[in-house]
Amino acid sequence: MYSVVVEHIYLLVTVTLVSVLQNAFFALKVEKEGKCQNIPASGFERVCCANRNCMDAYPTFLAVMWCAGLCLNQAPAAFAGIIYLVVRQKYFIGYMGQTSQSTPGFLFGKRILFFLFSMCIVGIFNYLLVHYYGADYKEYVETITGAASALLLIP
Repeated sequence: MYSVVVEHIYLLVTVTLVSVLQNAFFALKVEKEGKCQNIPASGFERVCCANRNCMDAYPTFLAVMWCAGLCLNQAPAAFAGIIYLVVRQKYFIGYMGQTSQSTPGFLFGKRILFFLFSMCIVGIFNYLLVHYYGADYKEYVETITGAASALLLIP
């Protein structure tokens, strides 16, 4: 029984653990910038603001990634999650330079969150179709979302 459950969530768990490591990296950057005496206050403020912005979107990211993975398919949800983490890293590093460098990462991150949210809605809709009408389109939808997740790589 245990292995059956883990089989359906191990990719989501892996992405979640990678995101925790990324959060630890962001926290270390904030701590390092705070300890530097010769860094202007604006540099520390940028790092704190970038960390705060990433942490504000973090619960939303986890919720939609897990819902998409559980309601529909874990592979495209985990793939989108990894892409989101890469984009969030780009956003964080860009924000430390100039705030205008962070804009592409921010916009791309929103697109990934929308994709994951759409997967959640489709998965719930498919469940309702199965429950009330006996029509299961999950296999077709999984194929489409698997192909559509590759489109996330297009800037």
